[in-house]
Amino acid sequence: MTSPLARLRHLACAAVGALAVSSLLAGSSIAEVPAVEHFEVSARPITQFEIGSSETMFGPLEFVGGLELTSSSRNLGALSAFRFLEPGSDFIGVADTGFWFFGTVERDAEMRPAGIANFRMEQMIDASGGFIEKKWLADAESLAVKDGIATVGFEGAHRLAQYRIEADGMKAAIGELDFLVPRNELRRNRGFETVAYSQEKGGLVAVSEKSLDEAGNIFAAIIEGPGKGVFTVRRDGEFDITDGAFLPGGDMLLLERSFSMAAGVKMRLRRIAGDSIAAGKVADGPVLFEANMGYQIDNMEGLDAWQRDDGALMVSIISDDNHSILQRNLYLEFILHGD
Repeated sequence: MTSPLARLRHLACAAVGALAVSSLLAGSSIAEVPAVEHFEVSARPITQFEIGSSETMFGPLEFVGGLELTSSSRNLGALSAFRFLEPGSDFIGVADTGFWFFGTVERDAEMRPAGIANFRMEQMIDASGGFIEKKWLADAESLAVKDGIATVGFEGAHRLAQYRIEADGMKAAIGELDFLVPRNELRRNRGFETVAYSQEKGGLVAVSEKSLDEAGNIFAAIIEGPGKGVFTVRRDGEFDITDGAFLPGGDMLLLERSFSMAAGVKMRLRRIAGDSIAAGKVADGPVLFEANMGYQIDNMEGLDAWQRDDGALMVSIISDDNHSILQRNLYLEFILHGD
């Protein structure tokens, strides 16, 4: 088992390497790949979330299980966001290299994640019917799904684009949404890391990663519904937002991440009060739990919340490995207690 300190050194190197690769790709074309690629994904079970501990409770969250995902295909990776199409089973996601990905979470007799089946990736299509080849145009970071429509948040060229989810292959966007936040307030590589549907708000809500107002709060917007308008989320410490999902009752669960050479990578879950998500307000809420390199985490980027057949409220999280051999593609699953 790799020690937390060794993993910290590896991740620090990986982060530097990923930044270098990102800079090189920003003005280049994405490598040529098949339009649709089906391939097997190997899944190594993760049975302990805290390294060397059998503890399963972390604040109000109970660790159920996880998977470390690998494949012989070089295209597995850069997984930025995902949503379940069927609770806990079939899913759709986006990679920040300009790909869709699809698959199914397989489960054992105790309903723990056991593997990934039916996995495929498709390169995103532009309005002309060709592949989105420029990295700065294909930097998909967030995803919401409602009524057969996928809404994708892009950085680089900041936009919220909508696509029909089609079984015979994804096509070009059918339109773009007005995201209300002034475009000049969206920072480079700090755009919409979260787009999520809220039943209580009557539409989509978008939250940026780290586009800050003068008070140091994070720009966000309710972009549909009767209460639409710009709001902000209070930035707590050095954590940036990487994804979010709405919970029953209207609160929002935010996935957050921090990285420093001294402390390494951390992940955090924060619960934002639903009544603080309103135009002109500063949304805020408590931290549910925080994990550092002593836990089975990596660059945690994607989150979804869903209800299991037995009624348990589930939280699933994935990581973006930046296509680095020193990082990992992880899938983690928790029960959120107290709802």
